[in-house]
Amino acid sequence: MRKWTVMVYLAGDNNLDAAGVTDLKEMKKVGTNDHVAVVAQFDRSGTKNHTKRYLLRSKGPLASDVVGDLGETNTGDPKVLEDFILWAAEKYPAEHYLTVIWNHGSGWDDQDIYKVSRSMNRDIVRKETVISDTSFGKALPFASVRGVLENRMGRALFCTSVEKALVTGAIAFDDNARDFLDNMEMKRVLAAVTKKLGRKIDVLGLDACLMNMIEIQYQLRDAALFCVGSEEVEPGNGWPYDTVLSAMAAEPSITLRGLSAAIVDKYVKSYRAADNVTQSACDISKAQYVADRVDGLALALADGLADPAVNTSLIRARSRVQSYYTADYVDLADLCSIVREEQVGREIRSACASVIDSITDNGMVVKCGCKGADVKHSHGISIYFPTKKISPLYAKLDFAGKTNWGAFLRAYTGNIRRR
Repeated sequence: MRKWTVMVYLAGDNNLDAAGVTDLKEMKKVGTNDHVAVVAQFDRSGTKNHTKRYLLRSKGPLASDVVGDLGETNTGDPKVLEDFILWAAEKYPAEHYLTVIWNHGSGWDDQDIYKVSRSMNRDIVRKETVISDTSFGKALPFASVRGVLENRMGRALFCTSVEKALVTGAIAFDDNARDFLDNMEMKRVLAAVTKKLGRKIDVLGLDACLMNMIEIQYQLRDAALFCVGSEEVEPGNGWPYDTVLSAMAAEPSITLRGLSAAIVDKYVKSYRAADNVTQSACDISKAQYVADRVDGLALALADGLADPAVNTSLIRARSRVQSYYTADYVDLADLCSIVREEQVGREIRSACASVIDSITDNGMVVKCGCKGADVKHSHGISIYFPTKKISPLYAKLDFAGKTNWGAFLRAYTGNIRRR
């Protein structure tokens, strides 16, 4: 039995089609060997390009690596992702699995699609149904509006499900099928996979934008042991699959923690400082530990809002904290570091220290890497912290349901709202 099987789910039936081909060729530079199997499922753009499964080898053309033709598939169908992971595990069993999900989106939530439609005075049509809440009477196809966002965003993963009336986030957009996996479906897919495999995925890779948030890690806490992703937007090149696979080929007995850290190192090294990139590896088993500390912080902050000095201090801290492309996403450890320097009282300072300890010093973040002045205060895990309006989606997340962070956000935004 091999040490590792790397399985990459490329949802490329969108404007990432060409990038998918490039990444498959990167994988071929190393390919499968006696210790590491490299497999992929690639849904290409359009109905004429079938979804194919590959066993990537270092020699020969890409076409020679095809081991299955599935016809046209819908990457937004939970069954398609589940079947791929189970197929890869059965066909190429290994001691450990690195499962990479590759697609569009933007963190746990992407409501910018509404902003685009409103700015253009247009409704949005999806599956022949008007699904936006603008009521302008003039409609644009959902895929066209998404295209505007995706061309700006580079690589991303989770996006808002406008079709489901603000119920949850989404993943794996398929422009041809006009479908996607939402956040709850993703959780159920991975739960079904782990049940059938009788084990968790060893390392879950999210080759995407804005993914390493405590909300997402908490949502997927029962699906994998480690998770690697980015706090910031990923450039179009995404992961450097050739150098990651080279590291695995050179040391097939690498530990889960070691591989997760190596992916971070290889990713950051592959970019320039001007690219302002982040990547971090998280021990998901500690997501509950971090959530408990954030819960304590939320309670302390909410209590402190009654003090005008504390309120002012929080506003000042929020204005200084490391934030990302989506300005409502901020680095959690940086937030706590800044807050505890303010005039907030002993209880809040103590709660901030507890959160920082849960992330660093053998905490949840195994390895954090960043490059560029715009992201230099990144510590590996971000959190949702809007300053004006809270997305109605947020309350549906596991993290919001199990902690008081959402309650604090409501108190904070209500406190600073103009009267």
